[in-house]
Amino acid sequence: MTLLIKKHTKPGIKEIFESGTFLVSGEIGPPKGTDIDEMIEHIDLLKDKVHAMNITDNQSSVMRYPSLGTALIIKEHGGEPNLQVTCRDRNRMAIEADLLFAYTRGIRSVLCLTGDSIPVGDHKEAKAVFDLESVQLLQLISGMEAGKDTGGNELGGGVEFYKGAIVTPEAHPIEPQMIKFEKKIEAGAQWFQTQAVYDMENFKRFMEAARKINDKVKICAGLVLLTSMGAIRYMNANVPGVFVPDNLVEEMKEAPKGEALNTGIRILARQIRQCIDEKLCDGVHIMAIGKEGAVPKILEEAGVDITKM
Repeated sequence: MTLLIKKHTKPGIKEIFESGTFLVSGEIGPPKGTDIDEMIEHIDLLKDKVHAMNITDNQSSVMRYPSLGTALIIKEHGGEPNLQVTCRDRNRMAIEADLLFAYTRGIRSVLCLTGDSIPVGDHKEAKAVFDLESVQLLQLISGMEAGKDTGGNELGGGVEFYKGAIVTPEAHPIEPQMIKFEKKIEAGAQWFQTQAVYDMENFKRFMEAARKINDKVKICAGLVLLTSMGAIRYMNANVPGVFVPDNLVEEMKEAPKGEALNTGIRILARQIRQCIDEKLCDGVHIMAIGKEGAVPKILEEAGVDITKM
């Protein structure tokens, strides 16, 4: 039986990069439950403001509406999804099956992650799978693209995905990250989305090192919206690989009462503009984390309109 696949109405991430366009992507955090009205509002809000939307896959080990289901909804609403796949919750057979389904429904971009550990989430009694980790997941997809599953069996119809991966520029020490970065490229990664970047001078140093390893792979800076001093304190104390530098802490501290969010918007807009003007990277990924309504304002302040890029 032949499945009907809706034609792309927008260029995918691969086409954007290959055209030389600076990629602007956003993030969709699925809800916990079947009330998806707000999620759909966010999709409709972002679909014409960003080139693509990344969908988190049970982020922070918290059970939510699935990444794959959300990707299909994004397509239904005329947006371009970037399917996030983690190794924590599914073994290789389940991942392969999900990828086959995703491909037949027109999904072409996949972001490969190992996944957060179970204890940090809300299902602490759940059994972690971790049959694979991110490098092996990239290898799995490359194998499927060659026409075979991980058992060595021939596929009756293959897949072709634009394979993305994660890298953490603010990790200390950085050397293990660069080793993993290179391994991911060798495993088939064609583009990278970074974890949160705040220290732009440090990001420049990371990009110089990354370009020496491979100057062809595409890299998007992950930029997270600062919303409050409480959020900054939490991230600096509890989120590995994320550090908000003193100059941004002081800028947020000096924000007038009730203006913290607007200050965060100005900071993020400034970072986007710097990435573009100084040609630091190939794109930006905006993580508003519950403040998706602020994304149009961020882009406006940054002077970014994807229809004119």
